[in-house]
Amino acid sequence: MERQTYSNKTPWLWVPTLYFIEGIPYFIVNTISLIMFKDMGMDNGTLALLTSLISLPWVVKPLWSPFVDIFKSKRWWIICMQFVMLAAVALTAASVRLSTFSVTLILFIIAAFASATHDIAADGFYMIALDKRNQSAFVGIRSTFYRIASVFGQGVLVVMAGLMERRFGDIPAAWSLTMIISAAILGLFTVYHLFALPKPSEDRSAGEVRTVADVVKEFGGAFASFFKKDGVWLAIAFMLLYRLPEAFSVKMLFPFFKDTVEVGGLGFTTDMYGIVYGTFGVVALLAGGIAGGVAAARHGLRRCLWPMALALALPCSVYLYMSIAQPESIWVVGACVVLDQFGYGFGFSAYMLYMMHFSQGPLKTSHYAICTAFMALSMMLPGLVAGYLQEAMGYVGFFILVMICCIATFCVTFFVQRRLPQE
Repeated sequence: MERQTYSNKTPWLWVPTLYFIEGIPYFIVNTISLIMFKDMGMDNGTLALLTSLISLPWVVKPLWSPFVDIFKSKRWWIICMQFVMLAAVALTAASVRLSTFSVTLILFIIAAFASATHDIAADGFYMIALDKRNQSAFVGIRSTFYRIASVFGQGVLVVMAGLMERRFGDIPAAWSLTMIISAAILGLFTVYHLFALPKPSEDRSAGEVRTVADVVKEFGGAFASFFKKDGVWLAIAFMLLYRLPEAFSVKMLFPFFKDTVEVGGLGFTTDMYGIVYGTFGVVALLAGGIAGGVAAARHGLRRCLWPMALALALPCSVYLYMSIAQPESIWVVGACVVLDQFGYGFGFSAYMLYMMHFSQGPLKTSHYAICTAFMALSMMLPGLVAGYLQEAMGYVGFFILVMICCIATFCVTFFVQRRLPQE
């Protein structure tokens, strides 16, 4: 048996940059597309529908993830997908400037597929290029730099676009320049990774030892065994419904902030939204996630599940309050967003831990990948109709509906908590 050799390059040279660049396209596709289309006048129903549909690649990526293992190396996939993402974002800058919406949408879809494929390759490469000790040592580093990408994508880029909108008075030009800057960043990191990424001996095409038929058979077996697990339908219900209040509200938050007071919104500018939600909100989300991880480590998932479910669902009431009161103070709005996002981060910890718990077994990697597909689906399906519901009900009625959705969260929490083992 051939002995595996790991890279002798220090992981500090490539782990932080790899996971930063993994996050940027994800937030461009899932956050910036929504803000950009709203800024350019798209109605809320169409906005929520289309921006939910372009997240489909993260739902279906387990279907093609086995092929990343057998065709070429994971390093090859990483570099190629970074070039594809770079090209898609650069062309988006041109299409936005020319106001060719259909082309812009297609480019976002291409970037989404490339980003989802890049996720698969990067996570596999991480395990191949590092030994067990370094995998454990750098897991926090990779998470930190992905979170930095979150602040950059949802905060810095959005604030930048908003400031340029106000300075130039030209929304397409502002977003085009933002996309050019994003493409330049992607380009710099792509060129850097051509030289910085190591070439571990295990990172080669597996096609020499496994055929496509073998991979399809293996994946089919893993998929079938997932649906034979004890309690699978309750687990699927939990994965689809636990975050239902957030899934409905998230697509409508920027429209709510952006729309004028006369139509029920808050009348914020794009850069104000980037500061309040994309920066302070994201930092609160990350802090809540850390607090949730600490609490679960100390007390266990079973004891923490109800407090986390309550923390995730109930703070959504701040948006109902704001839709009624329509506060003008950025500090009041900011405090509401921080409360909601901290609670969501704390409550989301239970969701992740439950997926890990349910995936345990001989095929835990494949089963966890299937769980993440349901995780993405749980956000996509409500998003498809959220905009149309908001247009029909107004913001106050819509956020009342969001609060009613908390019942679904509490129901699945009740049944899942009873099945969890004592810790």
